[in-house]
Amino acid sequence: MSRTDRSWGVPAPLRAWAAPVADPTGSGSPGPRAVAHRAVDVAVCLVAAVLGALFLSPELHDSPHSMPGSQVVVDVVCGVLACLALLGRRRWPLGVAVACLLLGTVSSSATPAGLLSLTSLAVHRPARPALVVTVLWVPALLVFAAYSPTTGPVSVLLLVTPLALAATAWGMFIRARRQLLLTLRERALRAEADQRMHEDRARMAERTRIAREMHDVLAHRISLMALQAGGLEVRPDLPPAEVREIAHVMRSTARQALDELRGVIGVLREDTTEGQLPATPQPTLADIGRLVAETQQAGTGIDFEMQVEDADAVPAALGRDAYRIVQEALTNIGKHASGATARVRLAGAPNGGLHISVRNREPVNRDPEPVLPGSGAGLLGLQERVALTGGTLVHGPDGSGDFVVEADLRW
Repeated sequence: MSRTDRSWGVPAPLRAWAAPVADPTGSGSPGPRAVAHRAVDVAVCLVAAVLGALFLSPELHDSPHSMPGSQVVVDVVCGVLACLALLGRRRWPLGVAVACLLLGTVSSSATPAGLLSLTSLAVHRPARPALVVTVLWVPALLVFAAYSPTTGPVSVLLLVTPLALAATAWGMFIRARRQLLLTLRERALRAEADQRMHEDRARMAERTRIAREMHDVLAHRISLMALQAGGLEVRPDLPPAEVREIAHVMRSTARQALDELRGVIGVLREDTTEGQLPATPQPTLADIGRLVAETQQAGTGIDFEMQVEDADAVPAALGRDAYRIVQEALTNIGKHASGATARVRLAGAPNGGLHISVRNREPVNRDPEPVLPGSGAGLLGLQERVALTGGTLVHGPDGSGDFVVEADLRW
């Protein structure tokens, strides 16, 4: 940016209108916009030349005082120079406007070029330089009136001053309109970016919710099946009746897992009008007993106790969260502490909160390869779920050799 641009505080978005258009391909060939600008500049020069001839013609034919030949030559040469200077009006609008103003002090044919350069200055630069150059037209016109034998100062001021003011006002209008369009375009782009960000966040939140729900409904069922299959692998000599019973439990567990998975997958369907299967009912506090019984049937010893006052009045969201906490804790026991005995305690009352405790003895010789691999996201998901409801959840060894999962939920 030139020193002139810095002194007048040209805003960066509008400075691009006055800067030369760079070739994005680097081949040196002008781009479409540059070609269009050059064509417009040539047309402006031709219009300025034609109007300059019209301005000069009355002084040659209709004036009672003849203009000397030397002044005619000077007038024509200065007018041509002013018209050619318009080719640089985009890059140096202030310099071109001042040059045309100086040439206009000795040339009436340079007046149209000066008016066009004044409009260009008002378009490409702030109002202050345009107004300063417009004010300088008054002394410039007085100098021309003193120099030219064919006109007087009053007639020149009355004729050209309104034209200069109109040219400046028109340029300011174009500049204001361009600024408005730029502002509207920036706002539209910003709104589109904000909308895309909102959609991305909503999509990520939905994916996280679906992933957490799939983890909750599948991890426990699959871990139970793995425990039952492991029992068959360890005891291949079981009586046929027990084998049939374990196979029946595995089949029932698999069917329940498929039913719950079908309910979650239904959320992902785009067509909600045709073939939509009803979603699986969400678990409640009363379902924890059934969950414990299924886990006990899979071979895990559980000491279960639930002392909840007015259990039927437990809110659905609270019951679902309690169920998921117990489910995740029992699933982790099956994965990482197979064969250990668990103790599950639930106690609470309205306005007193609900306390959940699941503890098991940590295995002395930890199997380096658990029955099922864990993602490590189950307990983290529980912490987020509990935090969203204003509760607290802690998990880890308690120093006595037990692994504890405890939660306090608001009720």
